[in-house]
This record gives sequence, C-alpha cells and structure tokens, in this order.
Amino acid sequence: MRLSTVFTIGSTFLGAIVLSTVAAGFAVSAIEDGSRQGVREALDQRGMVWTEVDTDGLQVFLAGTAPTEADRFKALSVAGTVVDAARVIDQMLVEEAGDIAPPRFAIEILRNESGISLIGLVPATLDRSKFLAEVKDVTDGAPVADLLDAADYPAPETWEDALRYAVRSLGDLSRTKISVSAERVEITAMAENVADQRRLETALARRVPEDVRLALDISAPRPVITPFTLRFLIDEGGARFDACSADTVEARDRILRAAGSAGLQGKAECTVGMGVPSPRWAKAAELAIAAVKDLGGGSVTFSDADIALWAPQGTEQGKFDDVIGRLEADLPEVFALDATLPAPEGDGEKTVPEFIATLSPEGQVLLRGRVGSAQLRETVTSFAKARFASDAVHVTARVAEDLPRDWSMRVLLGLEALSYLSNGAVTVTPDSLDVQGNTGRKSAGTELSQLLSDKLGSGGQFSMDVTYQEKLDPVAQLPTPDECEARVAEVQADRKIGFEPGSARIDSQGAAIMDEIAEILKQCGELKMEIGGHTDSQGREEMNRQLSLERARAVLNELRLRRVLTSTIEAKGYGETAPIADNDTEEGREINRRIEFRIIRPKPLVEEQTALESLEDTGEEGQETEEPNQDQTTDEQN
Repeated sequence: MRLSTVFTIGSTFLGAIVLSTVAAGFAVSAIEDGSRQGVREALDQRGMVWTEVDTDGLQVFLAGTAPTEADRFKALSVAGTVVDAARVIDQMLVEEAGDIAPPRFAIEILRNESGISLIGLVPATLDRSKFLAEVKDVTDGAPVADLLDAADYPAPETWEDALRYAVRSLGDLSRTKISVSAERVEITAMAENVADQRRLETALARRVPEDVRLALDISAPRPVITPFTLRFLIDEGGARFDACSADTVEARDRILRAAGSAGLQGKAECTVGMGVPSPRWAKAAELAIAAVKDLGGGSVTFSDADIALWAPQGTEQGKFDDVIGRLEADLPEVFALDATLPAPEGDGEKTVPEFIATLSPEGQVLLRGRVGSAQLRETVTSFAKARFASDAVHVTARVAEDLPRDWSMRVLLGLEALSYLSNGAVTVTPDSLDVQGNTGRKSAGTELSQLLSDKLGSGGQFSMDVTYQEKLDPVAQLPTPDECEARVAEVQADRKIGFEPGSARIDSQGAAIMDEIAEILKQCGELKMEIGGHTDSQGREEMNRQLSLERARAVLNELRLRRVLTSTIEAKGYGETAPIADNDTEEGREINRRIEFRIIRPKPLVEEQTALESLEDTGEEGQETEEPNQDQTTDEQN
C-alpha cells in the first residue's frame, strides 16, 4: 500500500475524531445551560431566590441557605420536576433555629359530685403537693384526679395570682369548670337559684386580681311563674311595671326596651322564668306597651294569654278604636284582648259606632272603626285586598259588641263604594253611609247612586259628594292617536332606526330610539297602527320588499320585548315602491331607507245612491248621464 493512501485514511479518521469531540463539547454545554436555566426559572417562580444553581455535565448542584428544613426539601422537589432527580446534588444549608418559644401554661379545673379533675400544663417550678393540698382544703377534702403535665420553663409573671384566685373560687362553686391561664380566668358554673347566682357573680368579680381578666358564666334554674304575669301602666307618676315576667333574657331585654320607649325611667326588674303561654310573649308585650303609650296612659295586664287593657278616662272614641283595632290585628293568635274605655264623667250619651275606610291618592287603604267579630274583620280584610292592592291595605278596625244586625252588609257595601273612587273616604254608621272623594270615571256618581239605592233599599240613608276630575281619568289623559303619531315622528325627525347593512338587525343607535318610541306607545294605550318598512331602489324589487318587511317585523318584535301592547299593531313591507326622496343620489337613498309609524284610520263611509236619487240624476227627459271612464276614475282617486 502506498504511503499517500495511508496518510489520507489517517487524516480522515483524525478529522472525524476532532469534529466529534467539538460536537460533544457543544452538546454538553447546551445541556448544562438548559438544565441550569430551567431549574433557576422554576425556583424563581416559587420564590426560592435564596438558592444557587450550578451544573457540571449532567449534574445539577443546589447551594444556598434554606430558611427551614421544609424549604430545603421543597427546593429539591422543584428541581426534580425540571431534571431527573438523580442528577440533583444537594449542597444547601439550613438556617439555625431561633430560641424556642415557651409553652402556654393552662389548667382546666372540673368539679362535680364525683370530685375534682385537674388537666393541663404547668411550670416545673410549681409545688404540686402544696397545690393539691390547697385544692383539697378549699373543697373539704374532695377527691382530686391529677392529670397535669409539667414543662421546665419560667412561669409567666401573673401565673401564681391567677392560679391562687382560681383555687379560692373553687371553694365557692360546687359544680363548675374553671379555665386558668396567666392572663385570663374563665368560670362556668351553676348556682342554686337566682339570688345565689347574683351573690356569686358579685363575690367573684370583687376579688379578681388586678392584672387578670375574668369571664363569668353563672347560670341558675329559672323559676316556674304561674300565672305568667306582666302589668305595665302610665299614670300621673309616670310609666312603671307592677309586675314583669319573661321567658328568656332576650325577651326580657325586648320588653324593657319597649317600656323605655313608652317613658319608663331608670332600671326595672323583669323575672326570667318558665311557664310562658306562647314563645311570642315578648312580641305581645311590646305591642301592648306601645298601645298604652299611643293612648297616652292607662294600663295593660297580662295573665298568661289573657290581656286586659284600660284606656284613660276621656280618651277620644276614634283614637281608642284605632289603637285597639291595630293591637287586635297584630297580636299573636293565642292572646285574647279585652279593652275598656271608661265612660266620661257626667256623660250619659251613647257613642255612635263607626266604620271608616280611607283611600289615599297613593293607593293606600286604611280600615278603622268597629266590626262585629274577628271573623268579620278577616272577611273585610280579604275583601279589601281583593278590591285594592293587597300590600296597600292596613286594618286597625277593632271588634266591638252591640252593633246593628246589618252592620256586616253595610261595611262591605262601604268598601265596594270606595272602589269607585280614585281617593276619598267612606263612613258607615247605623243610620247612614257617607261617600266622599274624587274619581276619574265620569259615570261613577251615577253608578254609585244606583248601587247604594239597590243595596240599602228605599228606606236606606246615604249621602254622596263625589267629584269627577279629568286628571284622574286614565282615558282622558291618553294622548290622541294623532298626537301619538306626531310624537313618534318627532323622535325620528333628526334620527332614524338604523339596521346593519343588508339585514334586519337593528344597530345600537336604533335600539336607543326604540326605547323612546316604546315609552311613547305605552302612554298611548292600544292603537291601530302600521309599522311600514321602506328601502331604496338598489337591488331587485322583490328582495327589497322582503327586506323591508323583515325590518318592520324586527321593529314590532322590539316593541314586544319592551312590553308594549302590540295586538293592534301590524308590520308591512313596501320595499322601494314609496320613495320620499330621489333614489339617484346617495343622500336620497339614505332618506328612503326608513321605518314609518302610521295610524290606521277608519275608511269614510260612502253613502249608496237611492233609486229616487238615481232617477233625479238622469234628468227630466229620462236621459242617463254619461258615466265616467273607469280608468279615469281610478287615476283621479290616486
């Protein structure tokens, strides 16, 4: 073999080795850079900026000082999500832990008939034997279960004061749980009775150490109150309770607040006990106390569910009826009210009963006065809610005795008469029925007169003062059809309902115009109206006609969505057949693309010619006049 051949082969192999070495170096460098950059980004995203990342071949080194051991382990886990965990070399340190915080010393002391249990953590410096001896001493040798643990840390400054206070308190409480810490003592206990409860609360609160907070929860069995009694009165001496009972602390607070609103001064006692006739006792007491306040005095007495209320002598009958009627309507069902209005001194005249129904201009209905029974009051309330808005009816009418036999009929008739008015009042007495007010119906006076005459009979007495006011007439206040058409046209005078090009979709500006038109049409009521769609002359005639119809229907649908009555409105498409501007200009075509609202007016009646009139038209000689050409007539009409 020649030397040149050997040299060539050797050179080739040498070049390949060099190229492979260079390529491998670049590959390793790329892997190192990619691994280092990927791990660095992953750690930075998780806030581990304290780590240092380096690479050597395929190995990834993590260095730095981790705040905690958990953070060090988390950094290794994050790096393992980027490269193979076996390639990660841990060279991290962990910060030295600071001083360990001392534990919280606390004791739970439980005492019952079986003995005493001590549970918790105490300082190792506590003399356990002395502590247990003190506990047994204050409890007359009760057995003690010591379940305490100890920790060798300094005791807080107020620990001994709090523990000494807790042990002393333990001697006064036969059934209790005392939670002791250096800053706070919580005592939960059961007293024998209310008097014992107050004694304990006072004694424990007086001797609590200065730097220790106290939380007391001393309960006592509630007494059984029979009958459950409450008496509240307002007289010359002011407002006061002669007796007060409540079923819960919350009910007691509500009753005392109601008495305070009625004028009670100072602190009042109200016993919390068992035996309440209804869980709504507080509600009934609040209502009755408020009634005494509204009457300006008097008294109310509860004996279980029976309530006796006396109004001050000289109270106006109408005021008494209103207050008592409202109270009767609002009281919970179980309670029965007996209200008395003492007769004025030296007045032997009997009060004339009345029932008054009032309708305000805002639509509010107030029913007051007297009704014959609770059942009639329910009937009157239901009837009024059926005639007027149910949430607008307010009833303060009270149940009274000795009313005429036809009182129920007269009361219901008065409510029916009130429904003819826009505002006013109806007063029912045993001898007459008086109707006064305003109405928006021209025929209301006549209809009311017929109704009352028919129901009361020929001997019935009634009076009417009913005034028609055009401003209350919903029909008279409606705009005329011509006015409605003009107002809609005015809205489109400077703007018009626009559509997206080549479609029936209304654009944003057109939607705003539709809102205004809808409000006008709502005020106009039902109108026979046509919505006409029009286009310019571009495009095929049939396509323009169909597009104009679709646009008119789109406008009609928009009115329906805005709750406009559309049963008498129709949509038509005229296409390019009725231009109002020149279609040869862009400005004219823009004007011709429009939506028109037009009132549909009735066609005038054409009187048919009688036979006699026809003969007269032929002339005396009987010659027929020349009929006009049909085509000529049509042109003249168009």
